[in-house]
Amino acid sequence: MSGNEAEVIVAGHICLDIIPTIYEKQAGMEALLVPGKLVDIGPAVISTGGAVSNTGIALHRLGSKVKLMGKIGKDQFGDAILNLLRQHSSTLVDGMIVSPDEHSSYSIVISPPHIDRTFLHSTGANDTYSASDLTSEQLQSARLFHFGYPPLMRRMYENDGAELALLLKKVKDSGLTVSLDLAKPDPESDAGKADWRAIFTKALPYVDVFLPSFEEILYMLRPDYYEQFRQESLSGDLLPFASGALLSEISEQLLEMGAAIVVLKLGEYGLYVRTTSNESRLLTMGRCSPAQEHLVNWTNSELITSCYKVDVVGTTGAGDCTIAGFLHGLMRGLTLDDTLHTAVGVGACNVEQADATSGIPDGSVLWSRISSGWTKREMKLNLHNWSNNEDDLWVGPHHKSVEKGRDHL
Repeated sequence: MSGNEAEVIVAGHICLDIIPTIYEKQAGMEALLVPGKLVDIGPAVISTGGAVSNTGIALHRLGSKVKLMGKIGKDQFGDAILNLLRQHSSTLVDGMIVSPDEHSSYSIVISPPHIDRTFLHSTGANDTYSASDLTSEQLQSARLFHFGYPPLMRRMYENDGAELALLLKKVKDSGLTVSLDLAKPDPESDAGKADWRAIFTKALPYVDVFLPSFEEILYMLRPDYYEQFRQESLSGDLLPFASGALLSEISEQLLEMGAAIVVLKLGEYGLYVRTTSNESRLLTMGRCSPAQEHLVNWTNSELITSCYKVDVVGTTGAGDCTIAGFLHGLMRGLTLDDTLHTAVGVGACNVEQADATSGIPDGSVLWSRISSGWTKREMKLNLHNWSNNEDDLWVGPHHKSVEKGRDHL
């Protein structure tokens, strides 16, 4: 594959993750961060992180032709990012943007045994990513454009998302299907204080597939619910509050803002999808619009799938890989049902390994595993008025409803 033959471009946030080994005897964070103290640690794992790396490499491993378009500095961390990406394929980096005047983004991941990880993160060159970093020539051969983590990219969220909307409009005007993923910002940061409802209002008319996590979208769209659940949760986990009624309410708002397909990641609880009731909106999704023979299947749907049963080794990049599975199914012209199975199948393969992408197989291997009777986990969410169908999916009250479709164009 040459650089201009990619079918999918994955753009947005990319960084270098530096993960020191911290020994059991230093399990407490207070034992590490003592002024003037030298702490004996082990070897560091160095890997790429962020949506560009995780979703892009997962799509590559599934068999899609991928071009990565992250922005890095002309420095040693940038060189390390490029070298790590080339280990997967030399052509993956053809679209990477190297800025001589900026530094590459990096994270130092402090992960003591039995304690939640702490991230020391520098956003670096991600902050200046802009619509001008994309040219129409780079978009010509691709069918799908996936953009990830705008909350970690300053130009994308400042001025109520004007630059993000400009970027996505440029892609849509080139005929591509556009998908968008989020990240949850630090509540005390500028991104955490941004008006995300205003940003979504500007950006979502140019987004065909919107794929945030439940916690991200709750924080950004319904901060009242977010704060209420945070106070009620003993563990800090908000996913148990993701009732069917709340998922319907959130997805309805996002469809009204302009998205054609809303996918909400539910972590260990599975994956939710709601699609527009307007067939014409699906037909304007660009080069990855649902196949004509599956158009009815993709229209006016509300479904949840639970996760496949696996032995969980690590969850790094699980959401990014689940997204890769959904996009791969869409690009391959699958039904919505099979696309959902593919998405959680890729997510399950991801968590069978400690890192983000090494567990992802070729798509044919994945589909063989799914079709052989791979068992799913029991659904634990409150899905009042939902039903379980013969395809092992939960069907929501808005699924194929007879209400008149709204015009989202």
